[in-house]
Amino acid sequence: MGKAVEGVPVQGVPYADRMRPCAAALVARLTARNRLPLDYSVASLRVVDFLVDGLRKGLADPERLSGTLFGLGAYVGEVLVRRAGAVWVDFDADQRAYFGQSVGVRMPDGRVWNPLGKVRNRFDVGGSEESLQTFWLTLHGRARTSAA
Repeated sequence: MGKAVEGVPVQGVPYADRMRPCAAALVARLTARNRLPLDYSVASLRVVDFLVDGLRKGLADPERLSGTLFGLGAYVGEVLVRRAGAVWVDFDADQRAYFGQSVGVRMPDGRVWNPLGKVRNRFDVGGSEESLQTFWLTLHGRARTSAA
């Protein structure tokens, strides 16, 4: 990756502290003209599935959508932060190589997850196996006191 595109970080640059504002900016942009229920609830992950599917069906150039897909990934990660007890973390070199992203979330049990990549997989592959709502349901390492 070269320079940042619409808030997408340059590979290797710390961005964990910028993810919450990135998610908030996406929510503000998407809800300004639409009444989308993007309220950081677990149920809102189904809305993200529908949004990604709509982008996918629109056959738009993935590079043109990189900022939007990144923002949706930030939103999914922020749901994990708020509902599962995760924290945003900057990936180390090995994690960046494995996940293909600079940032992700660490769950209370220490596992790391890649919500940015999960959104990109939903866009690239589609299908129920890449559902963000299913991702939540099968997610290991959540805090037991999480609110749905």
